[in-house]
Amino acid sequence: MHEPCAGHIVTPPGKASAIPAPPAYPVNATPAVQRVDAQRLALALDHSANTILLCDRNAIIQYSNSGFFRMFGYSMEEARGQRPQDLLSGPHTDPETIRHLGEQHRNGQPHRADLLGYRRDGSPLWVSVVATPVPAADGGIDCFINVLTDITAAKTHEVLQNKVLDALVRDVPLAETMALICREIERVAPGVVSSVHRVDAGHTLRLVAAPGLPASLVDYLDGQPVSLKGGASGAAVCRNRPVIVADIATDPLCAPHSGELLTAGLRACWSNPIRSGTGQVLGALTFHYREPREPAPWHRALVELSLHLCLLALEREQIRQRVHQLAFYDALTGLPNRVMFSARAEQLLASAQHLGQQVAALFINLDRFKRINETQGHSAGDDLLRDMAQRLAALAGPGALLGRQVGDEFLLLLPACSAVQAAALCERLLAAIAAPLYVGQISVHTSASIGVAMYPVDGRDIDTLLRHADLAMYRAKDEGGGSFRFFSLEMNRVAQERVVMEAALRNALGNDELCLHYQPQLCSRTLRLLGVEALLRWEHPQMGSIPPARFIPLAEECGLMDELSLRLLRQACSDIARWRGNGIQIPRVSVNLSASNFDNPALPRQLRELLGEFGITPADLILEITESLMLSAHAHALKNLDDVHALGFCLSLDDFGTGYSSLSQLHRLPISELKLDRSFVQDIEHSESARSLITSVLRIGENLGKQVVAEGVETEGQRRFLTSQGCDLLQGFLFSPALPVAALEHWLEQHLSSLVTP
Repeated sequence: MHEPCAGHIVTPPGKASAIPAPPAYPVNATPAVQRVDAQRLALALDHSANTILLCDRNAIIQYSNSGFFRMFGYSMEEARGQRPQDLLSGPHTDPETIRHLGEQHRNGQPHRADLLGYRRDGSPLWVSVVATPVPAADGGIDCFINVLTDITAAKTHEVLQNKVLDALVRDVPLAETMALICREIERVAPGVVSSVHRVDAGHTLRLVAAPGLPASLVDYLDGQPVSLKGGASGAAVCRNRPVIVADIATDPLCAPHSGELLTAGLRACWSNPIRSGTGQVLGALTFHYREPREPAPWHRALVELSLHLCLLALEREQIRQRVHQLAFYDALTGLPNRVMFSARAEQLLASAQHLGQQVAALFINLDRFKRINETQGHSAGDDLLRDMAQRLAALAGPGALLGRQVGDEFLLLLPACSAVQAAALCERLLAAIAAPLYVGQISVHTSASIGVAMYPVDGRDIDTLLRHADLAMYRAKDEGGGSFRFFSLEMNRVAQERVVMEAALRNALGNDELCLHYQPQLCSRTLRLLGVEALLRWEHPQMGSIPPARFIPLAEECGLMDELSLRLLRQACSDIARWRGNGIQIPRVSVNLSASNFDNPALPRQLRELLGEFGITPADLILEITESLMLSAHAHALKNLDDVHALGFCLSLDDFGTGYSSLSQLHRLPISELKLDRSFVQDIEHSESARSLITSVLRIGENLGKQVVAEGVETEGQRRFLTSQGCDLLQGFLFSPALPVAALEHWLEQHLSSLVTP
C-alpha cells in the first residue's frame, strides 16, 4: 500500500513551512485523535473512484491516491516526480487542451477541462480534470489538488446522443446525420474509422457515410452484395449478427477485398447489423482499425449506443420516404401523381424552352374501364392499371415523364418530340394497350383514347397543355375510343361554350327559365287523345331557344339531372292537378326520367310526396326510362324500378331499338309500354328494312302484352302503315308539335270539336 496520504496533503515534502495550518482540528484535540482522523482521510482518498493528484507549482506530482493506479495503472512511486501530461498524453490527446491547462496552472488559476487521456497500457479514456489551487502563506499558490474523473461513458452519450438527436429533430438529411455519427465516434474513440451502410430495395449495401475512409475505398465499398462475399459488413447483415475480423490480411472472410482495405491502411474491422424492433436488418455499422486487433471493451458500449442512433436515423428516413411516396407518388402504380408530375413537367418545359424544343403532352384514358371494375371487381381493375402503367413506361422510354392522374387516366410528357413522332408513339401505345391481359380467369382486351397537345403551340405551361390534351382525349372518346386526336382551337371553343352553357343552365334552374311543352299522343284508330308527353324547353334571354339535345346531356354530366327531373315532375304534377280541377280531359302525362334518377335511393319517396302534394294518382303519370337503365352499375337502380312500379306507376321504355335492347332482360322488367324511335318511323315509306323492323317490334309488344307508341309520325303514309300494323298510339308533327300549356288546351278544344263534327 501507499504511505498515508494525509501527510502528503497537509505537509508535502519540502513544503511544510509553505502550507498554512488552518485549524483542521479542535484546539483541544489529542494527537491520538488527530492520527485516527488522518488515517480515515487517507482511507477515504484511496477508496475514491476518482484520481486525486497533488502537484506543486511546476505541475510535478507530489502525491497520488490509489484511484490513479486503478484508473491509469501508475503507482504512487511511479507517479511522484512526473508531470501528469507526460504520463497521460497519447497520440490523440488534444495539445490545445494541454496548453490551456498548463497556462491556467502557471497563472495559479483554478481550471477544468475534458481531456482524452491514455492508460499505461495505451488504451484511451476520457477524463474530466478539475484543478484547485492551494494558497501559500505569502498569498501565492503553494500547490494544486487535481481530481480526474472517468467520463468516457458520459462523454460518449453527451457527444453522440445529444448531437445526433438534435440532428434528427432538425430533420438533417440521412447522409449528414450518419456522417455526424461517424465523426463523433472517431472523436471519442481515436483510432477507430467508422462507416454506415444501409440495405436498399435490391438487397445491396449502400454506403451512407464514411468520412474517415479514402474516396477510392468509399466507391469500392458502395454497392457490395448482402452476402458472405460482401466483406465484414455484407456478412454481418447476411448473418444478422456481429462479425469481427481481427486481421484483414489473414481472415478468409475479407479475402476478396483485402487488397483494397490493406492499401487504405486498414488492418482489422468489426461490423454490427442495425436491426429494427421487428428484427429486420436495415444496415450495418462498421469499425475499422489501422492495426490487427479485437475491439476494445469500451468500444462495445460505444457500438451499442451508436447502433441505436443509427436505427433512429434509418427509421426516420424510411418514414420520410414513405410520407414523400404517399404525397408525391401514386400508391397503386408507383408513378408520379399529379403534384409530382406537374413539378417535374415545369422543369422539363423550362429546359425545352431554353433548347428551343417541342414537347408532346399525352392524356391517356382507358375505354370502358368502369365495366371491368363492375364485372370483375376492383382488385382486377387495380391489376389492369398496374399492367397498363408498366406497358406505358416501357414504350415511353427513359427520357419521358409518365404519371397517373386519377382512376384510369395517365399523363405522358415527351421532350424533344415532334407531332409526327407523337403520332407514331400513340399508334404504338394503342397497340400495346390493346394486347390481351388476363384479369382473374378471363382474357381482357382493352383500348384507350389519347389526346395530344404540343408545346409551345397548344400551351406554354403544363396546366394549359394537359387541359388541351384532355379536350382532345374526350374528342377521341366521343368518336368511339381506341384512337388518338390532336388538340385544335375548335375543341377549345367548344369546351369554352360548354362552360358557359353549364353556368347558364345552373342560372336557369335558379331563375325558373325552364318550362314544359306537351305533345299529344293519339289513338291510331279513333284519333282520340290518350295522353301527352312532357318535353322540357329552355328559352334563354340572350342565347334564345336551346334544344334539349344540347342541355340534357350537359345536365347529366354536371350532376344536375336529379334537380332537373324533380322540377319537371313537379311542374307536370301541378299541370295535371290544374287540368283535373278545371275538367280538362287529358288522360295521362308521360315524363322522361334518366338512368341517373333511378340511382337516387330517394326516388320512390319523392314520387309519393309529389302525388300527395298535388292530390293525383300514379295512373295520371307514365314514367319514361331509357335502355341504359338496364346497364346501371348500382343494384338499387333496378330495385328502384320495381319499387316505383309497385307504387302503381306505368313504365315506358323510350327510344326502343336504338340502344342496348336485350330481349332476355325486357321480359323481366316491369315495363308496360315500348316507344318506337322516330328514326325507324321516318324511313317507313322508302325502306323495306325499316318496315320489317317496325313490324317486328310491334309483334314483340303484342306478344309481351305491351303497348307500343310510335314517335315522329309526320306523314299520312306513315300513319296508315302504323295503323295497319296495329300500332296503338301515334305521336308526331302530323297531329301537333309540342305545345305550351295554354296552346295545348286550345288545340285540345279544337281537336275535340273536329272529332264530333259530321
